[in-house]
Amino acid sequence: MTDTKGKVVGVNGNMVSVEFDGVISMNEVAYVKVEGSSLKSEVIRIRGNTAQMQVYEMTKGIKAGDEVEFTGDLLSAELGPGLLGQVYDGLQNPLPLLAEKAGWFLERGIYVDPLDREKKWDFTPTAKVGDVLKAGEYVGTVPEGPFTHKIFVPFYLLGSYTVKSVAEKGSYMLKDTVAVITDEKGNDVNVTLSFKWPVKRAVNCYEERLAPTETMVTKVRLIDTFFPVARGGTYCIPGPFGAGKTVLQHTTSKYADVDIVIIAACGERAGEVVETLTEFPELKDPKTGKSLMERTIIICNTSSMPVASREASVYTSVTLAEYYRQMGLNVLLLADSTSRWAQALREMSGRLEEIPGEEAFPAYMESYIAAFYERAGQVRLSDGTTGSVTIGGTVSPAGGNFEEPVTQATLKVVGAFHGLSRARSDARKYPAIDPIQSWSKYKGVISQDKVGFCFNILKKGVDVGSMMKVVGEEGTSLDDYLVYLKEEMLDAVYFQQNSFDAIDANATVERQMYDLDKLLRILGSDFAVSDKEEARTYFNQLRQKFIDWNYTEFQSDGFKKLEKEIDDLYASKNGKLTAEAESLLRA
Repeated sequence: MTDTKGKVVGVNGNMVSVEFDGVISMNEVAYVKVEGSSLKSEVIRIRGNTAQMQVYEMTKGIKAGDEVEFTGDLLSAELGPGLLGQVYDGLQNPLPLLAEKAGWFLERGIYVDPLDREKKWDFTPTAKVGDVLKAGEYVGTVPEGPFTHKIFVPFYLLGSYTVKSVAEKGSYMLKDTVAVITDEKGNDVNVTLSFKWPVKRAVNCYEERLAPTETMVTKVRLIDTFFPVARGGTYCIPGPFGAGKTVLQHTTSKYADVDIVIIAACGERAGEVVETLTEFPELKDPKTGKSLMERTIIICNTSSMPVASREASVYTSVTLAEYYRQMGLNVLLLADSTSRWAQALREMSGRLEEIPGEEAFPAYMESYIAAFYERAGQVRLSDGTTGSVTIGGTVSPAGGNFEEPVTQATLKVVGAFHGLSRARSDARKYPAIDPIQSWSKYKGVISQDKVGFCFNILKKGVDVGSMMKVVGEEGTSLDDYLVYLKEEMLDAVYFQQNSFDAIDANATVERQMYDLDKLLRILGSDFAVSDKEEARTYFNQLRQKFIDWNYTEFQSDGFKKLEKEIDDLYASKNGKLTAEAESLLRA
C-alpha cells in the first residue's frame, strides 16, 4: 500500500468515483473499504484529483465517504510454476481454494494467492556466476507437469544484469531466492521462482517477431484443409447461440497441435462454464494419455462478480499465454466469448458518460479488440528457440447477425473467419462452419490447387441446390444433378465430423491428405449412370462407405477393407477421371 488515500464521492453501479490526495496511475489497483471488507478495484479514468474506478465485486453498501486505499501496483498476474491445471477467476483467484475458504456462495472481498506459497519445486540452475542476462532470460528451471518451466529474470527489469550468485540444485518455495543479479550500477536484485506482471501490458522480451506461416493443426478437416489457422495467428468463430462454438473449442483444445491450452470464459453463460469446468478434468489428453487439465488453464468469473470483471479475464489469460510462450512453448488461447467483453466495455463507457459509437459501443472498442488480438504471434527468443500464442475468439452476435459492430471489428484484425451457420447447426452438421461465408488468409496443409478444385465443386453444387428449390429435381439436368450429389458428398464425408468418435474427431494431416485424394477422385470423375434415381442410389452408397471409413483407424485392416469396397464401387460405374482431376492427383 502507498500513502495515497481517497474517499468515495459517487457510486454508479460498479463504477465508483473517488477523490484522492497524492499520486495515482491508470490501471492502478485500489481497495474500497466497506462493511469490514476490502473490494478490489482498478483506476480507469483520472480527472484532476478525482478518479473513476471499476470495482471487481458487487458494490452494495458503498456510500459517499467510504475510505479507499491505493496500492501503487497495476492490475497484475503472478507468473511462476504451478499455473497449469488451475481454475482461476478473472483476478487470478484459484476458485477451488476460494470455495474452501468462503464456501460455494462466495463472499466479496476474499482473495487467495494465485500460487501455492508452501509447495517446493525442484530447481536446477542453468546460469553461472558472471553470466550477463536481461529480462526474459532464465537462471534455472523446475519441472511442471510435462514441461520444463524456466525461471526468468523478471520481465520488468531494464538493461543488463550480471549473475552474482545462483542457488544450488534443490527444492525451493516460490519466494525463496534462487539467484542474485546485479545491475550496471551495482544494485542487487533477488530472483525468486515467481514475479508479477501488469496484465494490460504485452510481454515483449523476445528478439524478433516472426510472420505466422506454420499451420496450427486442429485435426478438424474443414479447418485444416479449407480454413487453416497459423501457429501464432488469430481467428474468430462467430455464430448464433447453440451453433456449436463451445463444442468446437473443446475439440480444438483436445486435439490441436499445441503445448498449452488456456480457456478464457470471459462472460460465457453459466451452462457453458459449468460444462467446461466439469468436462475438462475428465478429458483424456491424446498426447500423454493423462488428464487434459495437466496442460490447461481455465479462467472464468463467478456469478458474484460484475460485468466489468470480464475485461480482467481477457487480459489475465493473454498474459499467462505470453508467459508460457516465453519458454519456447506453443500456446492456444480460446476466448469465449468476446461479445460479452465488448458489452462490458459498453456498460462501463455508459457509466463514464462517453460519446457512444455504433449500437452504443464505445468509439474505442475496435482499438481494444485489435490490441488484444495483436498480442498473438510467433517469436524468436534470445536462446534461438521459438514460441507462439495463437488466439481464437468466439463472438456471439445477436440473431447470428455478422454485420453487428463486435463481429465486424474482429474481422478487421483476425487472420481466419470460421462463421457458424444456424441452418447447418439446425441440420445437425458439425462443425457448423459455413464453407461459403468463411475464409482464411493462412496457408493450409493441403495443396491449394486441390482445395480450389473442391471449392469449385462446392459452389456449383450449392448453386444447383438453390435452383432445385425453384424448379424442382425434374427441371434439373442429369449433369447438374451429379454436381449437386458430389457437393452433398463432399459436405457429408469431409466437412462433417463426429466429435464424440475418437478416430473421426482426430483427423491427422496424413489422413486428411489421403482422404481428400480419395474423395477428389470421385469428385473429379464422370460416371456411367442412366438417370437421377440411379445416380442418387449410387452416391448414397458411396457416401455411407466413406462415413464408415472415417470411423476406422488409419491403415488398419478395417480401413483397407472399406477402401477396397469404395474402389470397387467406384469402378462399378466406369468412373473416369477428368483431365483436371488427373493432373491434380499426379501433382
